[in-house]
Amino acid sequence: MAALRRLRQCHPSGLAISNLHTSSRASAKQHYKMLVLGGGSGGITMGARMKRMMGAENVAVVEPSEMHYYQPIWTLVGAGAKSVASSGRTTASVMPTGVKWVKSSVQEINPDTNTVRTDDGTEISYEYLIVALGLQLHYEKIKGLPEGFNHPKIGSNYSVQTVEKTWKALQDFKEGNAVFSFPNTPVKCAGAPQKIMYLSDAYLRKTGKREKANIVYNTSLPVLFGIKKYADSLWDIVKRRDLQVNLRQNLIEVRADKQEAVFENLDKPGETKVIEYEMLHVTPPMGPNLVVKASPLADEVGWLDVNKDTLQHNKYPNVFGIGDCTSLPTAKTGAAVAAQSAVLNRTISKILKNEKPDKKYDGYTSCPLVTSYNTVILAEFDYNGQPLETFPINQAKERRSMYHMKADVMPHLYWHGLLRGLWGGPGPYRKIFHLGMK
Repeated sequence: MAALRRLRQCHPSGLAISNLHTSSRASAKQHYKMLVLGGGSGGITMGARMKRMMGAENVAVVEPSEMHYYQPIWTLVGAGAKSVASSGRTTASVMPTGVKWVKSSVQEINPDTNTVRTDDGTEISYEYLIVALGLQLHYEKIKGLPEGFNHPKIGSNYSVQTVEKTWKALQDFKEGNAVFSFPNTPVKCAGAPQKIMYLSDAYLRKTGKREKANIVYNTSLPVLFGIKKYADSLWDIVKRRDLQVNLRQNLIEVRADKQEAVFENLDKPGETKVIEYEMLHVTPPMGPNLVVKASPLADEVGWLDVNKDTLQHNKYPNVFGIGDCTSLPTAKTGAAVAAQSAVLNRTISKILKNEKPDKKYDGYTSCPLVTSYNTVILAEFDYNGQPLETFPINQAKERRSMYHMKADVMPHLYWHGLLRGLWGGPGPYRKIFHLGMK
């Protein structure tokens, strides 16, 4: 139960003891030229890049978690194709060598005084600040959660505490409804809620249970996927595999003791529908990081208010942002972080020289849409929702090669490239392609 209570908050992830970098819980006042908030993908990546730019002794990363997770692989963990252990490494092992690791949570950001206060009372001052605090998961906004996860038949691929529950629910499926939800909020990796539906369909077919299953995808969105080229292919898959997709349906309550899920019709306020389930996968509502939201750095909604071209803050010129915590109008994915990291690195290098940033982020993001245990549709697009593809093939087609890229190649590049600040930039997949052509 204690583990489930932690689902009420989402923190970036990573270990505590290392001889390769310094760590601190001291309450004395500290100062750094570059302070990075968050030790997730964006924070560790930029920590590594800033170390090279200005020296390890001038950089600190604030991150409380002792484990760092490669979250994109949780889709495959929830379907039994990967282990949860394979998705995590100690924060100590990914923290850039020599960079100060402040093992605390950020409590308050004061950009007017260039200071940050942590949960142990430490005040840290900075010359420059990179905010990479991710977003907040809000399971508690669904009535009956997170306590409902104490019951069987329900899981969520969005938390390390519940991703294995998805796999257990899938394995234990006998007959009835397998239900998958998409919330009425922005989410990270917007393809993930339907990826697990396709994988569950494939598993049930493989185990001879599909004829006894009714697979239901209830999404709050008015479309199956936001980019038409890929949505058309996904609709073909839905029809071919007899999957039931209901648009504008938002999960508002889980009655886990009765195995019932309650959805509201967003087009008809007040109208609800109760669905009995044999398996339920929950994608939680999400929102801005609470510390960012409570600070002067937030926009009117609560996201970090940054310039969409340069990733520099719109009000405080010595503050920058990357990843899920930002107001950038693009899909929140790991591939987006990889693309943003190169632009942000260039922006900061120019600012340090008192020059104007000259590199623009085009909104590149990517979603490898897993459609079975050996196929993927690789969606890549920009701010305008226009495909921004890497390969000279039709990427809207299901391909085995793209599954291999998702399941095997990308995790390796994440741990050994991106987190070391050695890989990234517009079109991360494009770099792989060019390397393969050499």
